[in-house]
Parts: sequence; structure tokens; C-alpha cells
Amino acid sequence: MRHPHGTTSRTAKALRTTTVGAVSATLVAGTALGLAPAAQAASADSPTTRFVDITSTDGTVLKANVVAPADASRAYPLLVLPTSWGLPQVEYLAQAQQLAKAGYVVVSYNVRGFWESGGYIEVAGPPDIADASKVIDWALAHTPADARRVGMAGLSYGAGISLLAAAHDKRVKAVAALSGWADLIDSIYSGRTQHLQAAGVLDGAGRITGRQSPEVQEIFKNLYASNLAKEQDMIEWGKKRSPETYVDALNTNGTAVMLANGWGDSIFPPNQYADFYEKLTGPKRLELRPGDHATTELTGLFGLPNDVWTDTRRWFDHHLRGQANGIDDEQPVQLKSRTGGAFEGYPDWKSVTATREKIALASGTTIHANVDSGANGGVVFLSSVLDQVVQLPPMASMPLLPRRWAAVWQSEKYRTTRQVRGTAKLHTTVTATKESGTLVAYLYDVGPLGLGKLVSHAPHTFHGETPGQPFGVDLELFSTAYDVPAGHRLALVVDTVDPLYIEHNPSGAQLTFSSPPNDPSYVSIPLREQ
Repeated sequence: MRHPHGTTSRTAKALRTTTVGAVSATLVAGTALGLAPAAQAASADSPTTRFVDITSTDGTVLKANVVAPADASRAYPLLVLPTSWGLPQVEYLAQAQQLAKAGYVVVSYNVRGFWESGGYIEVAGPPDIADASKVIDWALAHTPADARRVGMAGLSYGAGISLLAAAHDKRVKAVAALSGWADLIDSIYSGRTQHLQAAGVLDGAGRITGRQSPEVQEIFKNLYASNLAKEQDMIEWGKKRSPETYVDALNTNGTAVMLANGWGDSIFPPNQYADFYEKLTGPKRLELRPGDHATTELTGLFGLPNDVWTDTRRWFDHHLRGQANGIDDEQPVQLKSRTGGAFEGYPDWKSVTATREKIALASGTTIHANVDSGANGGVVFLSSVLDQVVQLPPMASMPLLPRRWAAVWQSEKYRTTRQVRGTAKLHTTVTATKESGTLVAYLYDVGPLGLGKLVSHAPHTFHGETPGQPFGVDLELFSTAYDVPAGHRLALVVDTVDPLYIEHNPSGAQLTFSSPPNDPSYVSIPLREQ
């Protein structure tokens, strides 16, 4: 049975299950992180660690910790680390210890609304930006920090806040934003489609570990309810909280910005980071590797070797300490394929997608809506982690996909390996029997037996179309790096239901895909030059 606003009982159940599981994992991780620093042996030259209260501009008390070199007789570069969504203030202690030993003053604080910090969750709103500046003020007044060498870094929520704070505070000279966002709306509402499981994880974790502001509660309510009357309000709310809105300020400030993310990030897909990167004009670096949200950085939070945190350290060593460590001589865009191999360097993001191959889509395919064909993007966190660890993405059998519910187009067999790099794009013409609807496009690597491994996907929702009247659809799939072996094909599959998203297909709806001679349909595949 369908819920009145388009959420099926199946997707609602998936939301509850996924949210509980993800929140439980978050809490377990937080507890474990709290034990990590205690396990470290003390030594005579260990940095000092103290827990403090920092009062923000509106009187809100933020719980923080300060890890600094034992020798306080000289000034050190300052790093401010806002915590991730739902995690306590001890999140970064293992990294802070290592950074302090290397000569940094590190102040990590629990963002407002979470755990023991006061206030309400504002989702990186103006109060959060003011908090970051106040923490810098406090650190400069109470630690041996150098006001000329200030940096910010963070994971997930802390990444977004760091970018926003740097745009508003010229004192921040360098940022490392790990698994964060540049465009909040494009992250959880891309293609005018609510990312149900991603929003559910954020909402659930926020309710368990913090206190949502009335405004945030209303945003989630309108998101779940598909309240189109409030759509523009939600978009404006998201723009205010998107670093991309303030990219001119970052460029004017000359902030050195490092961005890192996983190809399979379930919360903040990599497209919005890549677009943001292209708009930056100051020193910049973009790293994309296999993994889901925050999974590529996780081992570093326990103090274990981790290449993301290693590069973060190198970034700050160069831009705050002036070290000639070579990071500025490397190609600024560093990508690692999901199917293995070393990092590949590119001069910019445009170079990644410079070469393209089009697969023509035959005309005259009609599918019925409201049924999951079996092609889907998997489960938030779980699917991308399996892909990261054992290269096992979501799969579907092309011969067994029911053509009543799924449209399927396939390329010819490839004689050589195709190295997909960047953002695949779908262009097609759709005729719907209803004025609203949702479609989800999937790109698969199909082996000799017809079994497809998911390369990428993305949702698209339309409203206000005239039934029976053709309209164009241009959809960017989520950016990725994937090697298709020789002898395999690429397949594009389109259906109308995916548990990851809220769908807007009225009962009995049908979609017909055509390819007019004057506007042929195709999927454009970005390829690495070989």
C-alpha cells in the first residue's frame, strides 16, 4: 500500500531499519573512539590534553578539548576540528595527539546541539559559523597558537562547517574537508528526489545524540512529506548552508582547500565536491577513492595509518608551516579506481572527463511504474562498504530484469578495457501518462553471463508535466572510477522504484522512452585516455 505522499511501506520499513543500524554503528564508533586515547602510553614528551568549556557569542557552551605541545614557550599553528554529526568531542583525540606531537595546537569541539554542548542542531547554520570563529578567538587567547597560521579540518559535518567558517573568517588559511558537502541540496535532494535512507540516517542520529532546532524539525518533516509548497524554502535553507554559495569568499581569501571523499558516499555523493572544486581558484586538491561516507578516514580516527589523514597532515604542513613536502608538486586531482590500482593524477577535474563515448538508446520502450524491478542502488553504507572492501557492488541479472518494469539498453562487447572516469550523463525523451513521476537510471558492468555490477546510478523526479506530451530529461549519474574488463558490456537500466529514494509515481503510471531523429537519446560515458 502506498502512503499518501509517495513513500511506500517497503521504503518506510527500509528507512527505519537502516536508520537504527546506522545510528547504532555511529554510537559504537563514538564509544570506541573514546577509548582510543586512553590506550596510548604516556611519555615525558607527550602533548598536554585538557577538556574545556568555550562560550559562544550567544552564550551557548561548547564542550571542547585542547591538545598542544608540552613546550608552551613558542607559538604553533592552530588547527580547529568541529566534530562529525552525532559523534562526541573525543572523536579526533587520536589524530590530535599525533598532530600536537608534530607541532600543532589542536582544539576540537562538539558542535552545538550534540551531546553535552548546548544549543540546538542548526545544520551548519549561522550559529555554527559563529561558533567556529569564537573557538578560534578562544584558542588564540588561551593557547600558544599563532594567529597567522590557522587551519580547520573535519569529517562529514565538521567538513562542511570548516568550509563555511573559512569563507566567513579570513583568519582560516587552510582547510581539509573530508567526506563533506559543498551543495547540501544537491546531496540529499538531487534530481528533485528525496534521498530517503540518507536523510533518515541523519535525522535518526540527530534525534538520538542531540537536539534539533524547530527549523530543522520542520525541514525534515517537509522533506519526508514531499511538500512541494515548501520546496523553494527548503532550497533556500540549503543554499545558506552550502559552501558553494560562498565560493567567491573562499577565492577572495585565498584559502587553501583540500577535499576528500569516497566514490560511494551515501550521504554526500562526489559530484557536488567535483563541481565545487572546479570553482575554486586558490590552492586546492581533490582526492576521490573507493568507500562510503567517512569510511575511508575511519582507521585514522583510531590513530592507525590512513592515507587520507596522512595527506591532510601534509596539506597543513605545507600551507601552515611552509614545508616543502612535495604536495604542491603533485597533480591536484587524485583518483583511485573502485576496481583496484594506484592513484591517478590529473591537472583538473575537466581533464578526468575529457574523453567520452556515447551509447545510443533505441526508441519505443515503455515501462510501468510503482514496482522495484530488482535494479537498485543497494543499501546506504552497507553496499559501498562491501564494494570498498571486497569489490562487491550491488548486482542485477540483465536477462532476468522484468521488461514490464525496467528499460534495458546494452552496448556491444568491448574488445579492450574501458576505464570509466568521472560523470556519466543520460539524455533522453520521456512521455509520461501522469504529470509527476520518478525514474532511476543505473549503469552496469555486464559480464558474459549477463550479471551486472553497478557502476553508477542517480534518481530524477519530475512534476507538472503534461500527460502524453514528450519532455527531455538530462541526468548526471553519480561520479565514479571503474574499469570495465574486455569482453564485458555496459548496460543502462531505468526503472521507477529504489529503496534509497522517495518516489513520486502515481498509481498506474507509465513512462515511454523515445529517441527522436532530431534529438537522439544516449548515455555519455566518460573514459580515461589509454
